Amino acid sequence: MEGFIRQGLTYDDVLLVPRYSDIRSRKDVDTSAQLTKHIRLGVPIVSANMDTVTESEMAITLARRGGIGIIHRFNTIEQQVNQVRQVKRSESFIIENPYTIEPESTVGHARELLDDHHITGLPVVDDHCRLVGLLSSRDILFVHDDSKVVSEVMTPRDRLVTAPTGTTISEAEEILQTHKVEKLPLIDSDDRLAGLITLRDILKRTMNPESSKDRKGRLYVGAAIGVVGDYIERAIELINAGCDVLVLDIAHGHSQNAISAARNIKLRLSNVELIAGNVATADGTRDLIEAGADAVKVGVGPGSICITRVVTGVGVPQLTAVMDCVREADRYGVPIIADGGIRQSGDVSKALAAGASTVMIGNMLAGTRESPGVVVVKNGRRFKASRGMASTGATLERRRREKPGWEGETDLTDVVPEGVEGMVPFKGDVSEVLVQLVGGLRSGMSYLGARNLNDFRERAIFMQITGAGVSESEPHDIEL
Repeated sequence: MEGFIRQGLTYDDVLLVPRYSDIRSRKDVDTSAQLTKHIRLGVPIVSANMDTVTESEMAITLARRGGIGIIHRFNTIEQQVNQVRQVKRSESFIIENPYTIEPESTVGHARELLDDHHITGLPVVDDHCRLVGLLSSRDILFVHDDSKVVSEVMTPRDRLVTAPTGTTISEAEEILQTHKVEKLPLIDSDDRLAGLITLRDILKRTMNPESSKDRKGRLYVGAAIGVVGDYIERAIELINAGCDVLVLDIAHGHSQNAISAARNIKLRLSNVELIAGNVATADGTRDLIEAGADAVKVGVGPGSICITRVVTGVGVPQLTAVMDCVREADRYGVPIIADGGIRQSGDVSKALAAGASTVMIGNMLAGTRESPGVVVVKNGRRFKASRGMASTGATLERRRREKPGWEGETDLTDVVPEGVEGMVPFKGDVSEVLVQLVGGLRSGMSYLGARNLNDFRERAIFMQITGAGVSESEPHDIEL
């Protein structure tokens, strides 16, 4: 045991000292940030890979607002892959492999495809992938006989407006406008379907200019994997589905399992962007980076539904953990993600000023319309369920998946939860939460005269405050 006992600080223990500012409007600051070495986001917000926080709907909305969502791993590989595909297909410059249907298929089957994939139209192709028509949801709106075949109700090939492969987005816009159509199939020299451009995707580009997208115009999305069991197979399938970044999901990232998993993934998928964690020390940060991590996730116990520190007595107050890990990560040029402990927008400012590149948020996004689950009413108020990924329920579910046949065991004495389960108030649309988070960050940057996050970090001076200072910072001497 070391004789010296350090003092650890968290977000409530400090304030940022205001500096001279020549920024006239908070809109003049740039909130873009590196998620990993090669992925840059419009806003430094990452949704947590929790099963009550992030599935495709959350990831889509967050990416459209400049952040990124990490799809949780508490499902089958196929289910998680489908979630990733929904995000990647939600918008694109060109849909390279659109969902299709054959002319002999039934209207009932077409309805199922449209509903399952949340789309409004299907190119109709023959056995050789030649375009023979287009079926839209409007074509079958008033068709009550689901046994009818698609060829009877589709728009036939000779009435379609098409374009050759290589058509640019600007050329496509002109064609769609001229012919007043919403979908433009792309065909090759043999009349085979080679892609699809839709008016809806073009409009999304103009509506959300700040969205986080890959080079093909598809929204960024990440996905979590474990460190044992099927994690390599899961990683390969996720990358094949278009996933942009993988996140090693383990509570104690400074462990042999996490380090070995990071190395194995990099050996099998050398070009993958990999986030590893969670750690709370410089040593943990270094070991994960040397194992191949392109970003490191920091936080042991700060989450609102995490009880690791209470159960184990282990952890590091989050602000100190972030600062320690940032100092080490800077030597390698690797970004740090501050995961947990964010309760208000001011905490986002403090984490980023301390050197984190992005923040991962769970509780503040749980309970939004886009989070998984249903809204329940209790005592006249609306709530949604939320649980830590080390809670009893999540632990048992993970064990059922990773140890087939475990369901028959009755001895639960080795299940020691490090998370809790509960209800959070319904918060409305996630976009409203993001407006507050990003708006608070912009204001914080303007108070320090920082035009970007690098300036923000360089100009940051922290002042430690007392409990009285915390009370003074909150609303007081007024009836709310």
